[in-house]
Amino acid sequence: MNKEELKKRTKQFAVSIIKLASKLPDSYLAQHIKKQIIRSATSVAANYRAACLAQSRASYIAKLSIVIEEADETEFWLELIEENNLLPDIKSIKQEAHELASIFIVTRKSLMLKK
Repeated sequence: MNKEELKKRTKQFAVSIIKLASKLPDSYLAQHIKKQIIRSATSVAANYRAACLAQSRASYIAKLSIVIEEADETEFWLELIEENNLLPDIKSIKQEAHELASIFIVTRKSLMLKK
């Protein structure tokens, strides 16, 4: 998967999370999760775009690290949604969060091995 495809994929992920968040109930917990998950998911896309513009390899790796953290955080919020029965059937979007984190982890590892 090339950079442009990953840009599209991470943006689509953010859009999907925004749509999912709009379906959360009005409870205090759900509203807290809504704000957090929108922030973390949109950060995945925004920070990946920033990584693509990095001026050095070290900067690219650092920005990828942020992308990984945000994808993992989004997965965490999805787990809380699932465990608290706030929305039905979110397995596919949870899988996407996990896959994105995995893609960026592998990318970062391969870059760190190529010195």
